[in-house]
Amino acid sequence: MHRRWFDEQLQGVDGVAYQNMTDDFHGIAIAGPNSRELLSRLTREDVSSEAFNFRDVRDTFIGGVPAICVRISFTGELGFEIYVAPQFQLKLYEEIESAGTDLGLKWFGGRALMSMRLEKNWGVWTTDYRPDFTLAESGMDFFAKWDRNFIGKAAALKEKQEGPSKRLTALSIETDTDVSGDEAVMHNGECVSYITSGAFGHFVGESLAMTYLPVELITDDVSLEVEILGVFHKASIVEKPLYDPTGAKMRE
Repeated sequence: MHRRWFDEQLQGVDGVAYQNMTDDFHGIAIAGPNSRELLSRLTREDVSSEAFNFRDVRDTFIGGVPAICVRISFTGELGFEIYVAPQFQLKLYEEIESAGTDLGLKWFGGRALMSMRLEKNWGVWTTDYRPDFTLAESGMDFFAKWDRNFIGKAAALKEKQEGPSKRLTALSIETDTDVSGDEAVMHNGECVSYITSGAFGHFVGESLAMTYLPVELITDDVSLEVEILGVFHKASIVEKPLYDPTGAKMRE
């Protein structure tokens, strides 16, 4: 999607080029209360909260290999993402595993990550965030630099002033069968939306999902249902993240 968009926008434009770096970097994320201690054992950098702020990026060495380190986390915990050239990933993996032995290190994969981010009411690219939805609808207008020019700014400003007709919303569903995507969201017998993503939230013990609801339905007492395999299940809106709603843990 990104490459197609760049190709379209750069047609007839001189002096601008881009390069796809997808295959040039492989990543490992570390997260949890001990992630800073683990990282400090792998680098000479000062990784304290004062020296390495939330969303900071460092070009450094970690585990003896050149790396790009980002203080960010999709788990909701204190965390860091580490990117290295493919030939260094095994070395980085081994160094992390060795340094984390006494810290309770456990590896987790993509499905676990997709579960944890739902407990934070976070959407993900290609499902919850995609060209079908606007900045305001997705809540991504928070990151827009409104004092700068960008493609689509006029339309985005108009929607910002008038307000979007729907918004990305988290749901908790009363079900033992988690959604897989595109299930109908019902209100008073009518389909008002569809599920964009979902999974079981293991920490909170609830089946969670994301959907774009009409703004008039985003209230505390709205009655919603989600159809899963032909059965309608009650659903309620999750206004604040069920896990660490203030985001204090990842900013520690």
